[in-house]
Amino acid sequence: MGLHVHPDARALIFDLDGTLSNSLPVHMATWNKVGEVYGFKFDPQIMLEMTGRATIEFARRVVEQYGLSADPEEIVKLKQQSFWDSAQLLEPVHEIISIVKEYFGKLPLAVGTGASRKSTEVQLVELQIAHYFDVIVTADDVTRHKPNPDTFLKCAELMGVEPAKCQVFEDGDLGIEAAKKAGMMVTDVRPHINYGEWIHS
Repeated sequence: MGLHVHPDARALIFDLDGTLSNSLPVHMATWNKVGEVYGFKFDPQIMLEMTGRATIEFARRVVEQYGLSADPEEIVKLKQQSFWDSAQLLEPVHEIISIVKEYFGKLPLAVGTGASRKSTEVQLVELQIAHYFDVIVTADDVTRHKPNPDTFLKCAELMGVEPAKCQVFEDGDLGIEAAKKAGMMVTDVRPHINYGEWIHS
């Protein structure tokens, strides 16, 4: 069975990285660049475990795991700038964006992401899909990130739709957990998407 919108859904919420944007290979490449600067080899397992979390949390994990003396905030600055500079390498996830285009103007559409506001805007503009969304909630807009439900609950609030009537499309375990905690319908997109080189476990 392919991806579909639940008949009871009155609003749709989409994760960004790995759901709308096939950005994980670019994230891996930019974390490897950070590793070259700070002297560590980035473990892909970190990406698998932490997809959906804010970049600062990745940075803290890296500092702890590799015993770095670096300031996590400085690591975030380098990581984000490197990612923004590589935006032209991003590719759309067509299977998901086709749903966005099909329901544009029919249901309220939101992005609920653990990315920063700027990283979110950079990706949506690069992929030419920013205009489809009524609401965008980023890591900068909530204090508690996935797997807490705050990101998705804020999307529902801003769209004026009760959480139980929202359907979330997600590729991350933390995001799926967050959607369930929010009391929303949730679709794990991973079985339906060909990511190419990137393999989700």
